[in-house]
Amino acid sequence: MAPDYLLYSDFNCPFCYALHERLHELQLLDRCAWRGVQHAPHLPRPMKAWGGSLGAELRHEVAVVQRLAPGLPIALPPGKPNTGPAIALAASRFQRDREAGMQMVRALYHAFWVKGQDISNPLVLDEFGIPDGSDLDQVMGEWEVAWHETGQAGVPLVVSPGGVLLVGCVPTEQIQAFFSLPD
Repeated sequence: MAPDYLLYSDFNCPFCYALHERLHELQLLDRCAWRGVQHAPHLPRPMKAWGGSLGAELRHEVAVVQRLAPGLPIALPPGKPNTGPAIALAASRFQRDREAGMQMVRALYHAFWVKGQDISNPLVLDEFGIPDGSDLDQVMGEWEVAWHETGQAGVPLVVSPGGVLLVGCVPTEQIQAFFSLPD
């Protein structure tokens, strides 16, 4: 069965990570085509440690996710990385094998949100493989354009086949109801 929902997500968003894990637990990821988008493309490579108000914001986001998804393994990372290279790597994997792409996405989320690894660092990404695809910029550009066309500026975002949107990391019951909507 081909995926019929679009899942727009960014690796440095704890809410995206939490929704991805929730969809995995509910066995709904096979119905989703993952589309990596950078909601904060200005972030540096390599990742810089966040202090002050940015550090407080990151601590708050992680605390909110811990309340929304109790039991989810998540650690406070030192900052947020530029996710362009990680998205390119995932896009490359998807071009060869959808299932391998989904495993790559989950592994990259885990590397950042559980292990605190800088997934903008080429040395870290080399452990996952090397992107191989000449049209990765085109693919990622198409994902970005389609995401902007939804009218939403944030992630996570799920788009149903009928164009209905599920925005944010929502409770399990709301996810199940969304995936039960008629097309």
